[in-house]
Amino acid sequence: MALHPISRWGVLALACTALAGCGSSDLSDLQAYVAEIKSRQKGTVAPLPELKPATPFVFNTEDFRDPFGSAEREEHQETAGGNGIRPDLNRPKEELESYALDSLRMVGTLAKGKVLWGLIKAPDGTIHRVRSGNYLGKNYGKVVSVSADRIDLVEIVADGANAWREQPASIALAE
Repeated sequence: MALHPISRWGVLALACTALAGCGSSDLSDLQAYVAEIKSRQKGTVAPLPELKPATPFVFNTEDFRDPFGSAEREEHQETAGGNGIRPDLNRPKEELESYALDSLRMVGTLAKGKVLWGLIKAPDGTIHRVRSGNYLGKNYGKVVSVSADRIDLVEIVADGANAWREQPASIALAE
């Protein structure tokens, strides 16, 4: 809605009069207040406490294992505890050593001449032949005998006192 030109001039004149009434050239009260604030006594800041020099700590790492080295390899390099039993870490690992012993299943046997082979099913579904002297399981299990109903082996396990011990185990024919 448009205002009539005369009423516009009236509103403008009223606004100018109101603004002129607000202005005052007397700033004496403001100057007195600022002078009072400046004359107040200034506070002091307490000095900082004196710092005591820190004593350095020397960290001896000679008795600790290398955090970037293989923990498994260092564990196996420890002493055998006097009984002479220890796994052969220099021989190449066989495929069935990458599975836990309880995940392997005996599914049958295969005979050729006088040699009896055990048939082991791995968790991935593949069937493997094993005979005396083969290794399987994560605890360095060595097959000592294969019969029609089971495979006997000897595992070499750590006993917790930096020594190794032999532990018999077997895998029975799955029904």
